[in-house]
Amino acid sequence: MVRRVGDVFKALADSTRRTILDELTDRDGQTLFEICARLATRHGLGSSRQAISQHLDVLEQAGLVETRREGRYKLHYINTEPLEPIVERWLGRPRHDDRLENRTDPDGERKPT
Repeated sequence: MVRRVGDVFKALADSTRRTILDELTDRDGQTLFEICARLATRHGLGSSRQAISQHLDVLEQAGLVETRREGRYKLHYINTEPLEPIVERWLGRPRHDDRLENRTDPDGERKPT
C-alpha cells in the first residue's frame, strides 16, 4: 500500500489520534479495550469504543499503527516508519542559519561576517 505524507499529517491533525499514539508509545501492543480504558483514566477522554476504533483505522491507513491478531485479541502497535520522510525532509538536512548573516553587536551595530 502506497502511503502519502499527507495521510500522515491528516492522521496527526487530530489530538485524540496523537494521544492514542502517545499511549502506544508508552505501552505498545494494546487491545481496543485497553486503549479506551487508558484514554478515559489517564486523559479524561470519554470517547466511545466505536469512535476510538475509527481513529485507529485512520492511524492504520496512514501506516502509523499496525495490528496483529493473537487468539481472539487484536493488538495495536505504533509504527514510526511513516514519520521518517517527514523528519528527513525538514530535520535531516543541515540548516543555513540566516541569523549569522544578520548578526549585530550589543549596541545594535551590524557585525561583519
